[in-house]
Formats: sequence, structure tokens, C-alpha cells
Amino acid sequence: MAVRLNHTIVAARDAQASAEFLASVMGLPAPVPFGPFVTVRTDGDTTLDFMEVRGEITSQHYAFLVDEDDFDAIFGRVKERGVTYWSDHGHRGEGRTNTHDGGRGVYFDDPDGHALEIITRPYGSGS
Repeated sequence: MAVRLNHTIVAARDAQASAEFLASVMGLPAPVPFGPFVTVRTDGDTTLDFMEVRGEITSQHYAFLVDEDDFDAIFGRVKERGVTYWSDHGHRGEGRTNTHDGGRGVYFDDPDGHALEIITRPYGSGS
């Protein structure tokens, strides 16, 4: 059986702005409106569907597996924008990356406080 994630809904105060942030920092195609959503398509046809909500937004975690070249490009855009980044999910190790499983990883927040992560090796795959 093949099970793949198709889409997930991401709560946002400004769906367009949050979708544009993700697409631009990750180097993905421009967001596309779809009904009440603004969608960002990742490689593999998974979409993150941003939806505006009122009130408090509960922070979610979204991790993206990328190759070394894409990591360098994305991380470069994070630093160019002056976005604060950390080496772990608890917002510890500010200004540092990690080397879990022999790869590289870094965490940073989107405009709504969702924790975004880029990694070059899946967890549990290496030393």
C-alpha cells in the first residue's frame, strides 16, 4: 500500500503573506489561490494550504527534507532576510545549525510562529 501526504491546512493571520514567505524562502513556485486557501506546492505534489483564521494560532511544526545544495540556498535566504534560526526545536542554539544523523538541519519560524525545519538527512538514517 502506498500512503502519501497530499495536503495539510496551515492556519495563518494573512494566508497570502504566509504562503509567499514559505514559497520564497524555500524557492518553491508562487502560491496559488484555491477556494478559501492559498496553496504552496512542494516537490512530490504535497501542498500546504494556508487558511486565514481569527484568534490565536497554535504553532505547528513542518519539516522539509532537502538536498545539500537546496539546504545552502534556503539557509542563505533565511539569513538574508534576517530570520532568527536555531539548532533545535526548542529554540535553543540560536544562530547555529545541527548535524543530526550526519546531515545538516536548522529551525526557523514563519510569520505566524509555525516552526519550519530543513534537514538534509531523515532522522534515524545515519550516525
